[in-house]
Amino acid sequence: MFSLSPKEDKFYQLFGQSTEIITKSLKRLQGIMQQDFVSAEDAAQMQRFEHEADNVTTQILERLNSTFITPLDREDIYKLAQVLDDIVDYAEGTVERMHLYRTGKPSLGTQELVHLVGLAAEQIQTAFSCLGNIHYKKTKIQAAAEEIYHLECAGDKLYRQEVARLFEHEKDPIEIIKWKEILEHIEATLDHCESIADLLKSVVLKYD
Repeated sequence: MFSLSPKEDKFYQLFGQSTEIITKSLKRLQGIMQQDFVSAEDAAQMQRFEHEADNVTTQILERLNSTFITPLDREDIYKLAQVLDDIVDYAEGTVERMHLYRTGKPSLGTQELVHLVGLAAEQIQTAFSCLGNIHYKKTKIQAAAEEIYHLECAGDKLYRQEVARLFEHEKDPIEIIKWKEILEHIEATLDHCESIADLLKSVVLKYD
């Protein structure tokens, strides 16, 4: 049964839930990065966040399929929901690999890279809290998107430095393989934050 409501606030509520899960999962990831090892419970907790995110994404897509008039373009809602979900997937995947590979405490550079992702997640949450008032809060959304771009740029530079440091100082080839894959996963998480920024700026332009 299609809803004919021209203002479907439920989408914004669900986006809010999705960004909240992103923020708390990234905060937990930052905490895990301070530890000497990743426990099975750490991995399980991140997996629970991932399941929560999947559940919200499913609700968004189901509502999209049953709503005739949506507050944003259907394609934009679909893309935003999918990329938000991907961010949590990558964060969970990072912890899963650290647990499975039995890694030790990450380097300071790796910790800082995760910190940048956490800051980007906070900007995402800020931007999405403004979507329901897009005409009046477009400047705030754009500012959040620009900050995400700055964080992603800094993250790219830090990622390259960490990979170079890894090859220069790590003698064990197995450790190089482990940490390079983990660093790639963290960097991909930040890339998805940048994708959200791109989508948000596109949405703002449409409704300007």
